Amino acid sequence: MAAVLGRVFIYGGKGALGAACVSHFKTQNWWVASIDIKENDNADANILVKHEETWVEQFGALLQGEKVDAVICVAGGWAGGNAASKDLVKNSDLMWRQSVWSSTIAASIAANHLKDGVCGLGMIGYGMAKAAIHQLTKSLAADNSGLPPNCLAVAILPITLDTPMNRKWMPNADYATWTPLEFVAEYVLR
Repeated sequence: MAAVLGRVFIYGGKGALGAACVSHFKTQNWWVASIDIKENDNADANILVKHEETWVEQFGALLQGEKVDAVICVAGGWAGGNAASKDLVKNSDLMWRQSVWSSTIAASIAANHLKDGVCGLGMIGYGMAKAAIHQLTKSLAADNSGLPPNCLAVAILPITLDTPMNRKWMPNADYATWTPLEFVAEYVLR
């Protein structure tokens, strides 16, 4: 069996992009922990998002004092609507929870569990979530951000991701212009 090249947390590891990242990292001999509301059977470990346990309890038990080489947040989703939409508040709350909360939690995980000199990536949500994550990423990249010394904090903004749900809801789109999930998985491993 090949030696493990690194250890990574993938927040959102059960979604379409997250599952592609888990699979890609596994094929490259990485130990992978998926963080999501459902288990990813391809991951080495799963941390299920539960409201009754604190994050410290969940991650501490899994790592037993070890650090990880990367924390990648690909959690998120999409909901639309303008200010007149009856679902504006509900959709905005959903976007905040799926994109901003998950990215903020990933930032906290990175600050507490990353090895020195490695990177954490964030996958950006939509609308106001983009602005919040942009600020979060800038803050994490700044001096005295709380991340370990010499770490890198970046966010990626791909064109529409080529996921089954995006194809379902946009059947007439030009899929050739969309970003393949494997491309993002390969990109974040570089």
